[in-house]
Amino acid sequence: MVGGFPYEVPEEYQSMPVLKGRATVDMKVKVKENPNIDECVFRIILDGYNAPVTAGNFLDLVERHFYDGMEIQRADGFVVQTGDPEGPAEGFIDPSTEKTRTIPLEIMVNGEKSPFYGATLEDLGLYKAQTRLPFNAFGTMAMAREEFESNSASSQVFWLLKESELTPSNANILDGRYTVFGYITENEDYLADLKVGDVIESIQVVSGLNNLVNPSYKIAG
Repeated sequence: MVGGFPYEVPEEYQSMPVLKGRATVDMKVKVKENPNIDECVFRIILDGYNAPVTAGNFLDLVERHFYDGMEIQRADGFVVQTGDPEGPAEGFIDPSTEKTRTIPLEIMVNGEKSPFYGATLEDLGLYKAQTRLPFNAFGTMAMAREEFESNSASSQVFWLLKESELTPSNANILDGRYTVFGYITENEDYLADLKVGDVIESIQVVSGLNNLVNPSYKIAG
């Protein structure tokens, strides 16, 4: 699958972890205060065909066990979010550089052969463009970032809780502004039961790790 990847990512991102294909991970969450559920395993499909740098960054962090033991940090009825490590840093500190590793905004549009990088579709004037991975499903997974800095995403991720009728594809405030790179495909309904303080016990790769190019976890451990 890696050999048949349909395009090259921009040169400035080629040395980063890149997922050339799809991967599947299971996220096991310990639910603290819910009489109906004690723990839940969410199956997540990562789409490296449409967001290779973003999906590769996340899978690399999964292999570093970055999210293991981390709490759910936001659960407001709109999204569930995690990925902010303890301490002053708001993202993943790369041990090899001692700096926060950030990734670009990455948006694949229908009809294009490769994603747009570093700018929202609004910035690009593509007001009617249709994103290949829209915010149209309960459990849509995307990268959080600073509102006015397109290339500030690092490790904070969120899952959309709204139903597709309320957030029609490419007609909401999220599409084209945040990078979608996967979807929860099993037990997504339980996302709504998660609360701040629930703990991600582990995220484990089920398949597709062989599609990860330039994995940094192998270098730095």
